[in-house]
Amino acid sequence: QIYLNNSAQSQSPENFFQVSGTEPSYQSIMAETLVPGPFRPCIMVHGGAWQIEEYLVEDSRAGVQEAVQRGYKALLDGKPALDAVIEAVCSLEDNPAFDAGTGSCLNKAGEVEMDAMVMDGKTLKYGAVAAVQNVKNPVKVARLVMEKTDHCLLVGAGATKFAEEMQVEMVTREQLVSKESLAEYERFLQYNQAVNTLFNNRLVAVGGKDPQSEHDTVGAVAMDQWGNLACATSTGGITLKRVGRVGDSPIAGSGGFANDVGCVSTTGHGESILRTCLARNVVFAMETMSHEAGSVKSVSDACMYGLNYMQDKVNGCGGVIAINSKGECGYGFTTGRMAWAKIENVDGKALLTHGIEPGEEIVYPMEL
Repeated sequence: QIYLNNSAQSQSPENFFQVSGTEPSYQSIMAETLVPGPFRPCIMVHGGAWQIEEYLVEDSRAGVQEAVQRGYKALLDGKPALDAVIEAVCSLEDNPAFDAGTGSCLNKAGEVEMDAMVMDGKTLKYGAVAAVQNVKNPVKVARLVMEKTDHCLLVGAGATKFAEEMQVEMVTREQLVSKESLAEYERFLQYNQAVNTLFNNRLVAVGGKDPQSEHDTVGAVAMDQWGNLACATSTGGITLKRVGRVGDSPIAGSGGFANDVGCVSTTGHGESILRTCLARNVVFAMETMSHEAGSVKSVSDACMYGLNYMQDKVNGCGGVIAINSKGECGYGFTTGRMAWAKIENVDGKALLTHGIEPGEEIVYPMEL
């Protein structure tokens, strides 16, 4: 379903997001003109692919739209794609509606352990943290690993110590835990199934819910005015996971990947994504788009290629957002819902598109 809002009110930047009672009321951050450069910047974000409950639907819609605007403003200000994806993901990490940063899930010990990664497509530079604690924005620490160390990935206490050394904003466990994540932890804790059963068997439900579906990684992909691509992914993991469990999110090629062909951020069942290298598989599919005989004709086709492969091989579900080197955006998901939003420039007009249901694309044209 495509909903195109052409009302006079929607064309006014100051009234953008005030076109209906269901849309968030944010002040427009659009510049009057695009930044100069040979490419038209674009950005796409997701708030996780899972069985998003009704009470979170509107908060999820609003959250991804706010995040994509913040990232796009960075692009319009002439900042590189890496800055834009980090700006967008920080917005999602700060929003308790999502399982990343504030609002993260609790592990079996009742603690918060978070994972995040960033990757620059031009240089293939990559930084990540896993099982980091007491950090407000794990994605910022991932970038510092990339820029301030000779390493790619820091984990556990070492990652937390590094964050302190870099003087990033530290917070308490209580500041990271939302009332929803705490209630979910307490609900799942009442049951005696092994953690392995809870998170690897889709047929097991706890309290009427599938615990494997109770998580929602966040991520962003972007192309800047110079054609550079970047991705960022962040998560609080899954409720009742083993202490020290690390999923796909901080792993290059699984939770995210970027090169000079495309950039990808994934979400879904971490173990399945790890086993199939989902992000790299999607970029591989994009690399074949130039072959006329291939079945992949669009970025969304490439996303579904990776997701279908994962479902066929390991029976895993998830979601993907991606942008190729031409600035073409695409997405796909095999879960019940995925909150996503994008802003791209089409014929001199900025279009914000978002959705959460399968096949849903709600479009808002904006005058620059």
